[in-house]
Amino acid sequence: MQIFKNKIILGVIGVIVLIALYWWSTYNGLVKASLAVDGQWAQVESQYQRRFELIPNLVASVQGSMKQEKEVFLGIAEARKAYAGAGNNTNQKALAAGQMDSALSRLLVVMEQYPQLKSSDNVSNLMTQLEGTENRIAVERMRYNESVTGYNTMIATWPRSMIAKMNNFSIKTLYKSVAGADKAVEVKF
Repeated sequence: MQIFKNKIILGVIGVIVLIALYWWSTYNGLVKASLAVDGQWAQVESQYQRRFELIPNLVASVQGSMKQEKEVFLGIAEARKAYAGAGNNTNQKALAAGQMDSALSRLLVVMEQYPQLKSSDNVSNLMTQLEGTENRIAVERMRYNESVTGYNTMIATWPRSMIAKMNNFSIKTLYKSVAGADKAVEVKF
């Protein structure tokens, strides 16, 4: 009878240990996934920072040949200022990045309207850098959304969802484009 009680006690202890190990493993997995999302957002911000530092400098080198389009340059400067003033607010930074998207779209229209500018080495370099920068940002946004989707799936599926709720893990927001980004830029000659 004593052997039977010892087996039951050992069985109960074994189940408790397995539950504790599962909880511990799940909690650590959620922490790692949350940190991965934060790290991926930092990559997006890094590319935004590159854009906000590089593009205005390149634009300034071309600005002499494009005085008639001051509005574009003011839009870029305002977007850069809004981004810098956003602090750690992800939504404000995303809005500021949307402002930069709009300003850069206007800049590309100007470049198409004035094809003689395309022969300038500075303008060619600007166009190449714009394309490369926007591609880098698109890749990092995609990776961020993949990371968020993975994390959100982890905390939404059972039984992880119970552990996530008990430890205050919450859904993270996917990066979404700003209103009007789905419309093509209109070019008028």
